[in-house]
Amino acid sequence: MKHFVSGLAVAAALAAPAFAQDDTKVIGVSIPAATHGWAGGMNYFAQEAVERLEEVYPQLDFVLATASDPSKQVNDIEDMVATRDIDALVVLPFESEPLTGPVQNVKQSGAWVTVVDRGLSVDGIEDLYVAGDNPGFGRVSGEFMAQALPDGGKIVVLRGIPTSIDNERVEGFQQAIEGSGIEILGMEHGNWNRDDAFTVMQDFLSKYPQIDAVWASDDDMAVGVLGAIDAAGRDDVQFVLGGAGMKEMIKRVMDNDSMIPADVTYPPSMIATAIEVTAVGLVSNAPVSGDFIIGSVLVTPENAEDFYFPDSPF
Repeated sequence: MKHFVSGLAVAAALAAPAFAQDDTKVIGVSIPAATHGWAGGMNYFAQEAVERLEEVYPQLDFVLATASDPSKQVNDIEDMVATRDIDALVVLPFESEPLTGPVQNVKQSGAWVTVVDRGLSVDGIEDLYVAGDNPGFGRVSGEFMAQALPDGGKIVVLRGIPTSIDNERVEGFQQAIEGSGIEILGMEHGNWNRDDAFTVMQDFLSKYPQIDAVWASDDDMAVGVLGAIDAAGRDDVQFVLGGAGMKEMIKRVMDNDSMIPADVTYPPSMIATAIEVTAVGLVSNAPVSGDFIIGSVLVTPENAEDFYFPDSPF
């Protein structure tokens, strides 16, 4: 049965000094390249965590690899096992299905496995799962949509990359709007990419003469959606709801921009949490297996200042 990692136990372990070990242990970190804003922030926090932890724990070595597609990520992971004999793997899968078998092989080799964010298509492979609350992300988004359209309305939905977390978000959203009178006209994958989202939204705009709102489900995709709406000169779309807390979007919420009335948090810094907790697991006896879930918060003009970090990479 999955359980939540104790934040107090983790905090105590992080504060404890590392003890000396005879053998150097190697942690592989495999993540997608910075193909969009959230991933760019995630890359920044991963690099920062690796550099910091190498100083804190001299008995640990890290191998960090970024991949622009699932095939490259599979090759990176296989190389880590073959050439570095990694003791642990922290992986944020580019896509769930293609990475499941390779990560399962890493687990069978005896290495510790931490999966971040997107999940695998088979349950139970990982020792530790670190992610945002994806069902909650969808639920919070759906609840806002239902509140913002009290009389119902016609909306379109942009999904992310085909992954387990995208499924969880969409299911949470659909459950939250059930019975609200909101009709989903169309739902397509925008792959958490603003250019793909621009194209998908263009298709939606040409297909549907009336769209009341858009659940973009990601701030990068929201940027692409807004661009398509502007290019089409459409004034029927009342607002776009993204997510993840991009600073530009949080600023628009702060400024009471009617097209971006709210946002939903999903911090890219979760990759640093995953790397740190994995490191603790290798250098101490702290219990760090299970699920470490970071809640999603609705950002509105009333609380947006609490989530606005202008110097953030994302």
